[in-house]
Amino acid sequence: MYIHKTERQNNEYKFWAANIVPRTGDNYFMKSTNHTQLTAPEVANLWASYQNDTMAMYMISYLAKRTEDKEIRSLLEFAVQLAKEHVAVVSDIFKKGNYPIPIGFTKEDVNLDAPKLYSDKLCLYYMIDMAKFALPAYGLALSGGTREDVIAFYSKGLDETQELFKRATRLTMKKGIFNFAPTIPKPDKVDFIKRQDFLSGWFDKRPLVGMEISALVYNTKRASLGEALVTGFSQTAQSTAVRKFFERGKKLTKKHLDTLGSLLIEDDLSPGTINLTAEVTTSTTPPFSDKLMMFHATTFTASGLAQYGYAASSSPRRDLGLTYARLMAETGLYAEDGSNIMIDNGWLEQPPEAADRKKLAEQGK
Repeated sequence: MYIHKTERQNNEYKFWAANIVPRTGDNYFMKSTNHTQLTAPEVANLWASYQNDTMAMYMISYLAKRTEDKEIRSLLEFAVQLAKEHVAVVSDIFKKGNYPIPIGFTKEDVNLDAPKLYSDKLCLYYMIDMAKFALPAYGLALSGGTREDVIAFYSKGLDETQELFKRATRLTMKKGIFNFAPTIPKPDKVDFIKRQDFLSGWFDKRPLVGMEISALVYNTKRASLGEALVTGFSQTAQSTAVRKFFERGKKLTKKHLDTLGSLLIEDDLSPGTINLTAEVTTSTTPPFSDKLMMFHATTFTASGLAQYGYAASSSPRRDLGLTYARLMAETGLYAEDGSNIMIDNGWLEQPPEAADRKKLAEQGK
């Protein structure tokens, strides 16, 4: 049973974090580095993990309570449990290092009794996307770790997120709602590029290659999900400024969805997306605070920027790179406006930063 596996992983984490250093030669050194001060990357990653996991803990708790499908609800409850465990570990690391524990999000940011806002199917798609978002984040945080407890935390988190992704994907397959990416013909033989116009893309465009299709499909699916999320947010936002921000976000994601989807349709390829806004109910009762929804929207947007950057770097056709650059500019402006709204309302928590040496020098005069 996976419950047994989770308990075993917890025990492994405690032992590994307290004692074990990676193997050197034929010897194992029982030496802990947990007493050393956290590095800047470790503090930054742990701080971000606390923000994201407290948000997930409360948001997914609401989704789980309103989910009718038992299998999907079980998946959501599994995700909530992981988030709770992550928050506890990060809090413990900060506490032992005499770091202030971030505020993140609390029970005041969710109304568990609010009516259903998103369909069960949308919740399942949401979990797949959140797992996709977390996988590279955990990998990057793991590679930036130095202390054993930090490495153990992100190593375990990476394993758990893989399990979450696999379970969510299997569930969409089982329920017949998995959105398959398009296929391409099998090549007859290995070949090499012979003309420079392979890189061009304005006049006589070559067909899309696999990596370009992959990036377009991923980003169209994410835009479709984002459109549905902000639709629900706009219906339930309490502040006029926040509601207008989400309405603008809905228009922006729809525009990006159409732009990216059209590039696939030009090559007679299906974007592999469905209209997920139909999976949003008509409820106008807010299940989440404006603070939580704004944080979620800006985080979702920021990760979209990263995905556009990766897509541009993996797309040899020049017109695609320019398209992604334009979408990144639009997305960046939207994200900045979201951050400004959060600052104006006192919702944007200050992340750990380097010492301001110039300011300190002026104070010493």
